[in-house]
Amino acid sequence: MKEIIINANPYEKRVALLENRLLTEIYIERRRSKRINGNIYKGRVARVLPGMQAAFVDIGIGRDAFLYVVDVIDPSLDYDKIMLSDDVDVIDTDEELIEEKSPSHYSGAAIEDLLKEGQEVLVQVSKEPLGTKGARVTTNITLPGRYLVFMPTVDHIGISRRIEDKAERARLRELISKLKKPNVGYIVRTVGEGKDEKHFRADIEYLSKLWENILIKSNSCSAPCLVHRELDILLKTLRDIFNNDIDHLVIDSKEEYDRCIEFLETFLPNLTDRVKLYTKPKPIFDEYDIERQIEDALSPKVWLKSGGYIVIDETEALIAIDVNTGKFVGETSLEETIFKINMEAIQEIVRQVRLRDLGGIIVIDFIDMESEENRTKLLQALEEELKRDRMRTKVLQLTELGLVEMTRKRIKQSLSNILTTPCPYCKGTGRVKSVLTICRTIQREIDRLAPTCKGDEILIKAHPNVAAFFYKQEDALLEYLEGKYNKRITVRSDPELHYEQYEIVVL
Repeated sequence: MKEIIINANPYEKRVALLENRLLTEIYIERRRSKRINGNIYKGRVARVLPGMQAAFVDIGIGRDAFLYVVDVIDPSLDYDKIMLSDDVDVIDTDEELIEEKSPSHYSGAAIEDLLKEGQEVLVQVSKEPLGTKGARVTTNITLPGRYLVFMPTVDHIGISRRIEDKAERARLRELISKLKKPNVGYIVRTVGEGKDEKHFRADIEYLSKLWENILIKSNSCSAPCLVHRELDILLKTLRDIFNNDIDHLVIDSKEEYDRCIEFLETFLPNLTDRVKLYTKPKPIFDEYDIERQIEDALSPKVWLKSGGYIVIDETEALIAIDVNTGKFVGETSLEETIFKINMEAIQEIVRQVRLRDLGGIIVIDFIDMESEENRTKLLQALEEELKRDRMRTKVLQLTELGLVEMTRKRIKQSLSNILTTPCPYCKGTGRVKSVLTICRTIQREIDRLAPTCKGDEILIKAHPNVAAFFYKQEDALLEYLEGKYNKRITVRSDPELHYEQYEIVVL
């Protein structure tokens, strides 16, 4: 069973996708920090960097966007060859597949031949700003519809790779060829499988008109300016996720419910009866146990039903996922125990990757198995489970150490980066000094201070845990310091102090 649960208010909208009541995807949009992925801007080239074959573009959001040479339209390139070549990176925008040539294999014009400083250029955000990096933009504009993606800057017809039936792919290609307008491109989305001409014709007419309006606005404004804003999270959900596979959609806002019905009556009238208005007094995310699952998704450790667990560690460069046996001891052989834990971990790993929206390089440290047959089964199970993920993933072979390297397209911040901020005390390390380390630091501070101070007493103010440790475990140290410096030393508990903070006062 698949359900979409939406919690909406004027300040925040949250969309949850449940599969058999388990939270698998969560999308959050806040009024103060709206997403810009998919937005189209008229920008101005701020700097051209020949050494990086890229340019910085001012799009008016405070931080310049990054434009690679491969994301600049080059009339000399044969787009069909790029799309069909083997050395390509795949960009997965929701579900449709759009391919681009990677920078290392690019053989077209140089960035300095395509762009000049001060030049105005129409660009679309393909990746949200992440950490210290600005947004990534492209001049290859794509406008997603319900059944296809419109590419007004390239002449091409593509079919989503998720449509595997050869006869259906041929039918769709022939159908789009008849509807296609000159010098533009279309990619049929997965939901277009089995659809007839009227569905695609409606999409083409709507998207063509939308593109005309974008060009009109672009010609009437000066850079930098926003010329097209992507649909908000609510309507984007209806366009990209809500389909016949979804049993029902429940929303707790009457105003947003009316917007949903209005949108569906125009584009998807057959799905309107699946939308329900939630009216109970209990918060909707509490009713469906979503709030708790979101909190669990912020913890690095995730327990498995068998007693094993996985640990997820996000770094700037990659994601590390570690599988552990935990409390599970198995029943027969060690190899069988390890195999069962690894197989159970796969489902939870994929769910957590989707839920936390983890992207980039992901390294999974499975428990090492000796059986080559079990290794093969494990890899096949992982690839099969990843088919549930709408984002494009690529899995490499299992190494002898039990490591699996995979990549997942990252177009926005992960869930933890959206909902949390680095700890102001540990500065994002996730650790603080031990009590013993703090005591030794205080000891060294007294060694520096005591020989030159004139008072007869030294007062140490410390966190209650540190103060208790001094009196219970380090009382001999206090006696040693008192005898060494001939001063009375007192430790006082101060709950207002941070765990690592202390004060030394000479009386």
